[in-house]
Amino acid sequence: MASIRNIIFFFTLLVVITVPITSQPCNLYRFSNNINYAACEDLPVLESSLHWNYHPASGVVDVAFNKANAKDSSWVAWAINPTSKGMLGSQSFVAVHKSNATIRAYTSPITSYATILQEGNLSFSVYNLSASYTNGRIIIFASFQLPSNKTVVNHAWQEGLVSDDGTLRPHSFSPSNLRSYGTIDFISGKVSKATEGVNSRTMLRNVHGILNTVSWGIMMPIGVMMGRYLKVFDGLGGTWFHLHRACQSLAFLIAIAGFGSGLYIGNHNGVHHVPHRCVGITLMCLASAQVCVAVFLRPKKDHKYRIFWNIFHYIVGYTTIGLAIWNVLKGFDILNAEKMWKKSYLGTIISLATIAVILEVITWIWVCNKKRTKNSQDRAVIGQQQT
Repeated sequence: MASIRNIIFFFTLLVVITVPITSQPCNLYRFSNNINYAACEDLPVLESSLHWNYHPASGVVDVAFNKANAKDSSWVAWAINPTSKGMLGSQSFVAVHKSNATIRAYTSPITSYATILQEGNLSFSVYNLSASYTNGRIIIFASFQLPSNKTVVNHAWQEGLVSDDGTLRPHSFSPSNLRSYGTIDFISGKVSKATEGVNSRTMLRNVHGILNTVSWGIMMPIGVMMGRYLKVFDGLGGTWFHLHRACQSLAFLIAIAGFGSGLYIGNHNGVHHVPHRCVGITLMCLASAQVCVAVFLRPKKDHKYRIFWNIFHYIVGYTTIGLAIWNVLKGFDILNAEKMWKKSYLGTIISLATIAVILEVITWIWVCNKKRTKNSQDRAVIGQQQT
């Protein structure tokens, strides 16, 4: 009997350990202020739920937005958009929780993609607004008048971090953050999830990442390798120069498109990542200077200033490659891309670096042998002249 009990205990423990722990369903959650809500819905992403009471006679809704596992020094927001499905026009309720354990709730109308959730009045009446922080949960309580008595509205929710100076940092661009929107029917309780399709903003960011990865991160290093290692082979003649110029020119044109898409994202979608943006502008300035100097100011090989041109060309070129690789990797982090893509790019760069090392060794061997052969020929010629 004891052995049977031990077996049962073992399997029970195994089930407890292996079955994943899920968050508490919204209908089981009890608020500390003893408020009861007639309806609730577990939202599909960001570990959030929405609770509400709808009063048909007055068109007023009492809501509680419940965000679990909230981080210290973070903000959460829940918003409805009475006019469209987009971000612009959303009327948001914001709660800011700081590291000193204080929490503040306020309203913020979103009128620009560059919003930092400034405090302001909404387009409809708000009667009560408060927020609480309990056991890692940030809860926003609000009562408001449904605009035009619409009971079906578009809604969205977000979370982000708070800087040390108190400013709200932009939210992440992870898949969960990009799918935190839908529609809600306050009468039937029906809540629709975000569609799985990629919206235009996500598509534009992906295009921006692809263009810059291909141009700055892959083609330009390959172009540098062409210029570095092909010119030592006499049989190629001037072919190495044409290949080098063609590769770098095409990479520069693609980079211009990637740079333009980045400026558009920053200006129209309000997305600003200062280090990434500054390095991107620096890269475009360096590449533009490199092109202008290479095309219009390149002296002939026997010119006395050619050595200074070479120094400038090498320094700017290798600096551009180093900054470009760093910025591409930074871009992967900003986009919260799957690790597979970042690892694939790192594998590509490591492969190119390995090939470069091998070619460097071959080049030095080739140059040294060529130099020894030339010295031997010169000594033979001198010997013949002396005899």
